[in-house]
Amino acid sequence: MITYNDIYEAARKERYSDQLQSLSKNFIEEVAEYLKDKKEMASKSDDVFSEVIIKTKKQLENAVTLFNELMLRRRKKILALVLIAAETGISKQDFENMLSFEKSLFEEMMKCIDITDKKIQQILNGKKQEIDKNELIIFKTNVEEFLDMEGGKLGPFEKGQMANISKDIAKILIDDGKAEVVEK
Repeated sequence: MITYNDIYEAARKERYSDQLQSLSKNFIEEVAEYLKDKKEMASKSDDVFSEVIIKTKKQLENAVTLFNELMLRRRKKILALVLIAAETGISKQDFENMLSFEKSLFEEMMKCIDITDKKIQQILNGKKQEIDKNELIIFKTNVEEFLDMEGGKLGPFEKGQMANISKDIAKILIDDGKAEVVEK
């Protein structure tokens, strides 16, 4: 079982190191169990002024603060690793010290950067971005189900409901007074 000192030590190591620190695979679960136990102890109303309860409440507050600081520092380090990996192509640095959800965060961020880089290259190579073919509208009246230009069903829509639909259909609905464009 994890203790307050374990949480404190993990936060201290993360604070004073540039590298992502190693945590046990079930660190988050252990912290959750620790916090649950402390909350139960702190909520006992046998003696509200008991020194043990006051100390437990303070320890709980400090543990939550330390844990939040630890997670924030780890997130910042992961973001820095993503930027380094995007520039150098090396993405396995500190990977072994990441928790499973942190690895997922890292991989998703790398995918986003790759997609963005590809879009930038397309623009630099002369490909124009597609013009937005949809319009965000809000309905002024209830509108029954209808067919779009390709024969697909749309609706029904209620008054006040918003929809992102093709500009051609949006124009028809707006001209009929059934909808209006949502200002961007």
